[in-house]
Amino acid sequence: MNDDLQKRITEAMANPQNMGEIADADAVGTVGNAGCGDMLRVWVKYKEERGKKVIDRASFQAFGCETAIATASLAMELIRGKTPEEALALSGQELAADLGPLPPTKVHCTSLVENAIRSALAREPEEPKAVAPTPLASSATNLIDSFTKPAQKPGGVRVVLLDKGK
Repeated sequence: MNDDLQKRITEAMANPQNMGEIADADAVGTVGNAGCGDMLRVWVKYKEERGKKVIDRASFQAFGCETAIATASLAMELIRGKTPEEALALSGQELAADLGPLPPTKVHCTSLVENAIRSALAREPEEPKAVAPTPLASSATNLIDSFTKPAQKPGGVRVVLLDKGK
């Protein structure tokens, strides 16, 4: 990795934006890459603007390399204010453009972020359902817990494993 790219990633890591869960999110998407072990969850909250549904807030939680975290941080800023269709039209390369060209070994990080956004936005937001917490569901307090302790509610967590080659 060249020094310029490492500097941009370090800057993004020093001040990551939009990290953490949105409790009242309208949509959530989760992906994991079995090849590198990275996992990413994206939360999206919509608002109505000039008669269109647009992304008001987007946040993420990630377990993975610095490049994946930096890309997710940049992508959450980039999709804010866009309609779901506009956000879905963005490629992984566009989502990470502010980092500059990535080496081939890090391109999968942009795919991870792109696919997490697609996982969240590809489904219509569901109406929140009142579900009594179970001891298992209430103990899943973060992303890694939700992978190891599946939610006990309708819909649960949808994990999309990516191909190594992507």
